[in-house]
Order: sequence, then structure tokens, then C-alpha cells
Amino acid sequence: MTAISAPGTSEVVWRDGKKYLWLLGLFVPAFPFLAWGGVAATGWDVLWFSGAFLLYGLFPILDLLVGKDSNNPPESVLTWLEGQRYYRWCTYVYIPVQYAGLVVACWLITRGGMSGADKFALALTVGGVGGIGINTAHELGHKKESLERWLSKITLAQTAYGHFYIEHNRGHHVRVATPEDPASSRLGESFWRFLPRSVWGSFRSGWHLEKARLARLGKGPWTLRNDVLNAWVMTIVLFGALTAAFGPGILPYLIFQAVFGFSLLEVINYLEHYGLLRQRTESGRYERCTPQHSWNSDNIATNVMLYHLQRHSDHHANPTRRYQALRHFDESPQLPTGYAGMIVLAYFPPLWRRVMDHRVVAHYDGDVTRANIQPSKRDRILARYGKAA
Repeated sequence: MTAISAPGTSEVVWRDGKKYLWLLGLFVPAFPFLAWGGVAATGWDVLWFSGAFLLYGLFPILDLLVGKDSNNPPESVLTWLEGQRYYRWCTYVYIPVQYAGLVVACWLITRGGMSGADKFALALTVGGVGGIGINTAHELGHKKESLERWLSKITLAQTAYGHFYIEHNRGHHVRVATPEDPASSRLGESFWRFLPRSVWGSFRSGWHLEKARLARLGKGPWTLRNDVLNAWVMTIVLFGALTAAFGPGILPYLIFQAVFGFSLLEVINYLEHYGLLRQRTESGRYERCTPQHSWNSDNIATNVMLYHLQRHSDHHANPTRRYQALRHFDESPQLPTGYAGMIVLAYFPPLWRRVMDHRVVAHYDGDVTRANIQPSKRDRILARYGKAA
């Protein structure tokens, strides 16, 4: 563990127990290499699914076995901690490893010797890397340095989700935990209903936000200064280069991995604000976003994999704060396990509702009318929890 002192003193006030654990985040972009090595060593083609096994099997178990860490860095060291470049490089290195895995996977898929099922299994593994890479892009895209913002766009190119760079920062963070936010899920809404609503709503919102920004500058939307368009151009260039290098047969797998990747982001969106609602004030405006408007988890394994994304309340309170300095809040609603396990649960709506719906109601002290309710389910939910409309 690394001793950190308050600036200008020699007194040790805090020890960063997770400092070197952040390097384990690079285990994720190594998934394609692990799959390739596993198949080569054992001859078991099922290991092309290694990414799915690790995401949906290993990490949920590790969350339960390793446990939680609710320790916060003290206020006196936050500025110093955020200035340490080591933590930035933990995210920077993710990107070249991510793209090396993508190129190697394209070569493996097109060189011959793999069945169609094995090719899609490897594309699934690559898509998992790209999907979690969106979280790396999320960390970088909130920062003020232009280099990090461009690295964010580059990271998003693999999953063709460049508009996330605009919509998340200027849309989601403004409208979070309100019915107007496409990326805030509603009580009673299944993930499978949320997915198309969030994908289309986020795309449309990102485009309108950027169009409005350019209009204020006296420009139209059809320009490479449009950050949605130039992000998509990166995807076109990337996919075009890979198609030129490996042939048109690679395109179905590139599209498949991109769809799986951004769907992985959306299932995380689904669980982060499920059923939570900012109330309207007397002026008719929504109250300020507080730690009570995000579901949180302190499970160590998934937090290391996702750069503290599970401390989501502090992220919404301080969007530019770097991941290593994000804090736990006791008043935040807590998930029963880490994001990895909750993702699996979200795929099965009856199980999800059984685990989560009563937690939403309990968070509002039994008054379900204060929750963000799916309109088509409103009467049923109000009747179930004993509240009149």
C-alpha cells in the first residue's frame, strides 16, 4: 500500500489500498489473448467464449468472495491524489491493449480453421472488451484535457457509440433520474424494453445537443466540427481499415461485437438509476441530483474492473473527479451485489423485479409514488404497493 500525506506535511493520513489493484483492469482487454491461448493450450473451442465466462461467471463470484471496501480518501488528499499520473496511465494503457485484441481477433476469424460458432464466440469476447472500454471512454471523456477527450472518442470507435461522448456528458448528467432521461430506467421497466428506448433516445439526444451547440456558433450540423459526426467517422475509418486488411467477411463480426459492446453499456445504464426519481420543487424544476439518485456498490472486484464506476453518486456530484478519488456515501441506495452480478440479473426481468422493486419502494419509505415508474405499469405498481394515484 502507498502512503499518502497531506500536502506540506510528513504525517501519513491515508493509505491507498487499491493503488496497484487498478492494474488488474488491464485483465479485461486481454480477454481475446486469453481465449486464444486457452484454445491453443487445451484444444477446447469453448474457450473462445472466455470473455463471457469471465464477465458473467468469474466476476460475480469474485464480488461475493472478495467483499467490499467502503473506505474514502480524506478531503485533505483529494487534490494530491487526483494529480498522480500513475492512475491516468492505468486507463491510457487499456486502449492500445483493447485495439491489439481487436486486430488479433480479426486475424484469427479470417485466417481459417474456426467454425462459424467459434468466430461469433470470439466476437462476443471482443465485444465485451469494447463494451467495458466504453467505461474507460467514460472516465476519459469527463476530463478537461483535450488529449483525454480524444482518447475517449478513439475508445468509443470500436463499438460505434461515439455519440455517447456528447449525450452522456451534456444530456444524461443534466436529466439523470427523471422521466426525460433515456438512460434512466423506470420501476417496472424491463431491460429488454429499456434497451431500444435508451439506444434510440441517446442517439437522438446526442445529435440534437450537438446540433444546438453548432447553431449557437452560426454553423450547421453537417461539419466535422460536429463531435457526433467526427466520432462516427472514426468508426467508419476503423471498420474500413479492418475490412481492407482482412476482407469484407469480417464486417458481420465487427457489427456483432459493436452491438454486444454497446448493449453491455446499456445494461449498466439500466441498473445505475433504476426507479430513482428527482422530485420537482415548488418552482417546477427538478431538485438537484444527490447521492440518493444513483444505485451504488462497494464490491471490490467489479470496482477495479470498472474504475470505481460503482461509486456512481460521487461521479454525478463531481463529474470531472478522477476514479481513484471517488467516495462512498452512506445515504446512497446500495445494490445487493456488484455490477457484474446485477448485469446477469437484469437479463431476467422476473428475477430482477423480485430483487430490486421492493428495494426501490423501501428507498422511498414505502411511498412508491415518489419513484420513477414505467407509465404502462403505473396502475399495476400503485395497486401492488397500496398507493392510490
